[in-house]
Amino acid sequence: MQLGVIGLGRMGGNMVRRLLAEPSHSAVVYDQSPIAAQALGLERLRAAASLSELVAALAPPRAIWIMLPAGDPTEQTIAQLSPLLAEGDVIIDGGNSFWQDDVRRAAMLRQRGVHYVDIGTSGGIWGLERGYCMMIGGEPEIVEGLDPLLATLAPGPGDIPQTPGREGRDPRVERGYLHAGPSGAGHFVKMIHNGIEYGLMQAYAEGFDILKNAGSDELPPNHRFDLDLTDIAEVWRRGSVISSWLLDLTSLALAKSPALEDYAGRVADSGEGRWTVNAAIDEAVSAPVLTASVYARFRSRKEHTFADKLLSAMRNAFGGHKEPSA
Repeated sequence: MQLGVIGLGRMGGNMVRRLLAEPSHSAVVYDQSPIAAQALGLERLRAAASLSELVAALAPPRAIWIMLPAGDPTEQTIAQLSPLLAEGDVIIDGGNSFWQDDVRRAAMLRQRGVHYVDIGTSGGIWGLERGYCMMIGGEPEIVEGLDPLLATLAPGPGDIPQTPGREGRDPRVERGYLHAGPSGAGHFVKMIHNGIEYGLMQAYAEGFDILKNAGSDELPPNHRFDLDLTDIAEVWRRGSVISSWLLDLTSLALAKSPALEDYAGRVADSGEGRWTVNAAIDEAVSAPVLTASVYARFRSRKEHTFADKLLSAMRNAFGGHKEPSA
């Protein structure tokens, strides 16, 4: 299947690599940096010099995946791209857009006969190897038509055993991608996913901060412990009830740098945590853990703890996110 891709950054470039590892797919790509496509060095890949050239190189009905930062970059690209498309073409937003923007865009594009699919995409810089977990919003028949692409990008069932009681349910879910509902539903589910991620990361970070300070001079001498955080992270990975991929990445970071000297502890938030808290307020749902984790990131930009360093280390490990400048 042929796909147009706009944006070859940390995730976009690796998604193209994973896609073209399957011989039945080809891609036409566009990035503001002309060398981005050359750096991929892939067969069945054509680089376009403009959006109009990208559209012209794709056989209709076209499917064009936008992998750009949420907000103005994605909004402006859709505004420039949509007049170039024909009825039956599909725009896919695979970034972290706000779900209400998806609802608006889908309605606007529908008037032109262009379909819109929002795909919340999780996998970070490890997605090339592990595959991408995808949460999808859009018209069922359009999403189904994209299945060859989605199946290639997804992790697949791997060696995870089937959950008892799932017989007769959508098999795509067990392969790592979900049609969540109409336009906006994909990014809504991904928004909550990232809100939960904030909370999980904060729990690990605070726990390891307590462990680190177990040797504090403020404690009575017989209550002090000089604990090896690197070994604690490693043993928790192996059979513990709190094992997870985030803990795996924590163990890697601590093994490389037990004191995390490379991190100042200024932790950015990319929007989804705030939107999750706003959704909880709109729905009158109590979400104290997720809310506190967002506020903790705000505080980290003024004072930095070991917990904040660990948050920065985890963000860098799974997504390649660098700390914001002071």
